[in-house]
Amino acid sequence: MARLKKHEKAFIVRSLAQFMEPSQVAEAVKENYKIDVSRQQVECYDPTKVAGADLSQEFVDMFHEARKKYIDQPIYNIEAANDIVQLRVLSALFIKKQGNTRDAIKLSDQIQKIVKGYYEKKIEITGKDGKPIETINQNVSTESYLTAREQALNDY
Repeated sequence: MARLKKHEKAFIVRSLAQFMEPSQVAEAVKENYKIDVSRQQVECYDPTKVAGADLSQEFVDMFHEARKKYIDQPIYNIEAANDIVQLRVLSALFIKKQGNTRDAIKLSDQIQKIVKGYYEKKIEITGKDGKPIETINQNVSTESYLTAREQALNDY
């Protein structure tokens, strides 16, 4: 079990609060701090898990605060939520997968859906106070249609 400094522990806690898997966090710690930590050691810093039951109150508060900030952030802060980023990634995949017809067609369809606004929000039209729109059915005699047709024929 690696001995961690406070800022390394805080990194782990914030990463777990952002719904990263323990294995992903372990890889990130190795990449950023050059320290090998196990998934089990990382799980000890997640207060929502049994392993994190003994976590200090400071880190528990940090976890909940980081999770709240992560959930409450506007969607435009998430890179993959932007159409441009999605199109760039899909375009690169499309170029790689051109030899695979099925995948290329799926990627092409996905790109077209994004470009044409398939995923845009739809507006639901309702009546007053959210009730269904009222419709009125009126019966019209067929004689009026016949006379209109006859008049049109006579005009020729």
